[in-house]
Parts: sequence; C-alpha cells; structure tokens
Amino acid sequence: MAGDQNYTFHPAWWIRGGHAQTLWGKFFRRHAALPIRRERWDTPDGDFVDVHRLDAATGAPRLVFFHGLEGTIRSHYVYGLFNEARRRGWGADLLIFRGCGDEPNRAPRLYHSGETTDPAFVIDRVRDEHPTSPILLAGVSLGGNVLLKYLGEHGAALSTQIRAAAAVSVPFDLERSCRHIAHGFSKVYDRHFLQTLRRKAMVKLTEHPGLFDRSALDRAMTIYDFDDAVTAPVHGFASAHDYYSRSSSLGFLSTICRPTLLLNAVDDPFLPSTILDDVRALAERNPLLTLQFTEHGGHVGFIGGRWPWRPEYYAERRVCEFLAAAL
Repeated sequence: MAGDQNYTFHPAWWIRGGHAQTLWGKFFRRHAALPIRRERWDTPDGDFVDVHRLDAATGAPRLVFFHGLEGTIRSHYVYGLFNEARRRGWGADLLIFRGCGDEPNRAPRLYHSGETTDPAFVIDRVRDEHPTSPILLAGVSLGGNVLLKYLGEHGAALSTQIRAAAAVSVPFDLERSCRHIAHGFSKVYDRHFLQTLRRKAMVKLTEHPGLFDRSALDRAMTIYDFDDAVTAPVHGFASAHDYYSRSSSLGFLSTICRPTLLLNAVDDPFLPSTILDDVRALAERNPLLTLQFTEHGGHVGFIGGRWPWRPEYYAERRVCEFLAAAL
C-alpha cells in the first residue's frame, strides 16, 4: 500500500462533524458557469446515455468521471471537478447514469452500484476520440464504487492509455453501508434517496408493466428494501444480498493495476468506519493503491478554509493533484 503523508486535510473550524461536512455542499456551495456541453450517445442495447463534456486542446489529458447515487450535472462536486480540470488544461467527460438525467432512459433498467458496462462504453469512446490523450478516471460515492469495480474487472488488461484513477467517499461494502445508513441521523439520507428512487421506479413500472413487484416497492422503507424489491430483480440479481455481494468494490481492490487514490473520511455518515479497516488490510497487498483516510470530512465533504465566505474544497484538488502526478 502506498502511503502519502505530504497531503493533509484540515477541516474548517466553522463546519465540524461528518454530517455538517456532508450537507454543506448541497445547500451552500455556489459555482460559476463553465463551457460544458451535453452529448447524447446511443448505447448498444438501444438506449442512450448523456455525457457532459469540457473541451481541451488536442492531446491534452482527459478526466472521465462518475457521479454518486442520484447525482446529476448539478451535483455540487461535479462543477468542482470540471473547474479543476479546466484550470489544468484538461478535457473532462461526466457520464450521467441512466435515469439520472433530465429525461428518463428508454430501456427497462436503471443504474446501480455495480453496473460497469456504461462506464466501459464511455471510456472506450473517449479513448477512440482522443487517441493521443492520457485518460484519467475519477468516481464519487456510488460512482467511486463503480469505478473501482471497473478497474478490478479489467485488471492488467486495462488500456495503457488509462494512467491513473481516484475514488472519493466510496462505500466499498454495499450491504454494510446500506444497513448503516438506515440508522441514527443517517436515516435522513436514506429516506431522501428512497423518495427519489421510488418515483423513478414507479415511472419505469408504468412504462414496463411487470418489471418488478409493485407491492414490494410499496413496502420498502429503506434503500436496502428498495434494492431487494427493485434493483435486484430488474438487473438480474437474486436479492439485495446477492446484488451487494457481487457489486461491492471491496472484492475488486486486489486486482487494480493502475495507481489509484482512495480518499475517505472516518466520520463519513454513509458507512461504518470498520469498513475502512478492511480496505487497509486489502491495500497492504496492492502497492498501486494510495489510501488517504482522514479523521474528518464527512461524505463528499472535505471542506476547509479559514472563513465561511471563502471555503476550500479539498477533495477535487487532491484528486487532480494525484492524477497529475501519474502523468
């Protein structure tokens, strides 16, 4: 396991605690407009994905990144990564997972934490379009889990054009994370996500009758219940447990063959900190993994700065510094 003591995160004194760090970006972060354009790409199965793109000079590095659960182009960290890429002269491409865009996807499926065919499709197309550009990968939360699973699945067969990767606030063990978020104050997040997921599932069921059991969805009280009622049957899993077991990135860390940063906070309210101990143990056997597990930072927070009117967003800067080092 590669350690990195040269970069430290100092949480802002005015926003302490995992929940405060988690919620700040959603409610208070502002961003300036960037020259981002949207493209719609037809997928091999007759559906489509939306990709938001930032142009750069020919041959410049390109950052391909993946958002978190129910993320969109408007997610607070998205513009942070786009802005950091632009500052460095990189191009950037954000895949919007199916069902997370402004228009519902057509196929009788959505997205989930282990779905890597769309990321592979987007990465391959970006590589084909930019054959002289180094490709850098990043993922946040659910998108980080997807990214790590993709890297582990491909292992040594991964294209040499892909130089490095970084994943932020990854749940790693989906079942333990989903159990954790259903308790205490974290239930606020669980219920929020469940509401939006339930609405999308109902639209999909109207379009594709019989896709899953409506009564099971009606009984769902947590994301775990939702995954058991909808995610699992729609995407070919026997149950939520089966889905989590086959999709958790914890099982793919040992076969990652590119320099990869794992940035997580111990006080992340989305997962029990004991999961990070398991990651540490696995990373001891893979020197390509750089772990940075900070005491504070919440879930996709990592907010520093001396004053509330001048916050500093550590995660995207750290991610891009790590990726730049691989170039």
